[in-house]
Formats: sequence, C-alpha cells, structure tokens
Amino acid sequence: MNIPVVDLSDFLSDDKDRKEKFVKELGKAYEEVGFVAVKNHGIPDDLIADLYKNVQQFFKLPTEKKEKYERKDLAGQRGYTSFGREHAKGFDAPDLKEFFQYGQTVEDGEAVKDDYPENVTVEEVPAFTPTLYKAYRNFEKSGKALLQAIAIYLGLDEHYFDEYVHNGNSILRAIHYPPINSEPKSAIRAEQHEDINLITLLVGASADGLQILTRQNEWVGVTSLPEQIVVNVGDMLQRLTNNKLRSTTHRVVNPPRELWGTSRFSIPFFLHPKSEMSLAGLDSCIDASHPKAYEDITAGEYLDERLREIGLKK
Repeated sequence: MNIPVVDLSDFLSDDKDRKEKFVKELGKAYEEVGFVAVKNHGIPDDLIADLYKNVQQFFKLPTEKKEKYERKDLAGQRGYTSFGREHAKGFDAPDLKEFFQYGQTVEDGEAVKDDYPENVTVEEVPAFTPTLYKAYRNFEKSGKALLQAIAIYLGLDEHYFDEYVHNGNSILRAIHYPPINSEPKSAIRAEQHEDINLITLLVGASADGLQILTRQNEWVGVTSLPEQIVVNVGDMLQRLTNNKLRSTTHRVVNPPRELWGTSRFSIPFFLHPKSEMSLAGLDSCIDASHPKAYEDITAGEYLDERLREIGLKK
C-alpha cells in the first residue's frame, strides 16, 4: 500500500497556498488512513546512515555487554531492554525484539529536568550516544512542525503544541528483531498495537514487515521510499481529538522463510508531550454526533497506565 505522501517543505515555505495545501493533505490522511509518508522532512541522510550504522554495532555486542545497560527500574524508558520483555496490550506473548531507548536532555534549566532519568551512555560504541542525541534533536524539530500543521487543521493556534513538546517526554527507540533460528510460535515479530504518544516518526527500516490495519479491516504492507519518513497518529492524539484523528493499528510480521536468518532494525521516534498536558477531548471535536469518548487524563497518567499494560512497568 502506498500511503499518502506529503512534503514538509510546503508547510515550512512562505507560500500561504502551499502551507494550506499541506495542512489539508495531512489532516485528510490522518482522518482516513492514520499514516503518511513525509518527504523533505529535514533529517539529514548522512545522520540517518550514521544512526543505523551505530545501532547495528550496538546490537552486535555480546548479550552480557548489552545487559550492562539495562535499567529495569526505569521501565524501559532509558537504556537497553532485553529480548522478549515487552508485549502488546491485550497479548501475553512477548514481541520478538530487543531495544534501546534514548530520552530528553533538558539544556535550558527548566524544572522538568528533575522528572527525567539520565540517558545511558554506551562505552563500547563511542559514537552511539552522540548520534542518538543528534538524531533526537532532528526528529524533535520535524515533529514539532508536523504538530503545528495538525494544530491548524484542528482549528487551534498554530503553536498550541509547542509548549508541551518543548522539553517533552519523547523517546527515540532503536529496535532489533533478531534472526529467527527455529520454527516461531507466531508469524508476528511485534503483535498488533497502537502507539501511546501524540505522533510517531519512523525513519526507514532495514527490512519489510510493517503492516497497517485498514478501515476495511485488512492488513496491508506499508512501504515508503528511502528519502521519506513514515509518521502516524498515536493514542494520545486520538484521545485529544475525540477520535477525529485515528490511531492506526499496526504490527510487524515475520519475513519469508528464506529470510529468517536476517535481522530487522527499526528506529521510531515517539513524540510525547510533557506529563502535565491534558488529553481531555478538545471542545471542537465533541458534538451531538461525536459525544465525548474518553475520560479526562493527563499525558503522564496515560503513559503510566500503558507501560503497565505492555509489561514494562509493574
């Protein structure tokens, strides 16, 4: 399935018509599909290449070295999470993956710094941590622009989200799906789920496998060109918009048998706001035809609830 393609340079231009066109295309795609591919996204190609190179080097380390960087008390929010610890909401079987998470670095003295654990620095791959930092900042910048377009589409002030995503609780996650060495119990590397956050930005993936569930209840493979990133709506944005923008169900399936011996790498950026942001449905998205669907909750409370549901927090 070729998902809708939008050009972020249209939104960032000084041309009012191009900007309006982008907002309409993005909003329509998020109402109908939940995913878009974004070109001219502003994340440099050489940075993406460095990111994948360093991620692959980290996951090649022996298990005992990777486990040095596991902080189970942080519920997977920083550092390494070993194979099989996370499962999708509503499923008991663990996903067939290990991952490393890198979070916010507060550099302007804002008090929210005290709410975030320190990032975990990997010694064996010296370029790994600085590359994650650089990528994090680039994803954050592109994500902020996309949220500005979403705000306009929703009839909000263009900068509605800015204060919430500045020093927000976003996460850059490097995922490794190891080779399949024996008959798997399931055809699924990552069971069907919806993302927790506002939006997710996914730059490439080293192999196919991502599928989305269409409105017709059919699983369809998602492909994007190398120079594009895929951006989807998460549950927080769905709650905030009272289901106007839908969080799309997706999964990662196993490769064909002849490719079982290969790894899959994927690096999503989960754009989270600050914990105190309210996810109470926007008044503009609630009417007689669309009654309020969710109880009021903050982003922090919702994240905590979901981390327990997927097994990362006890």
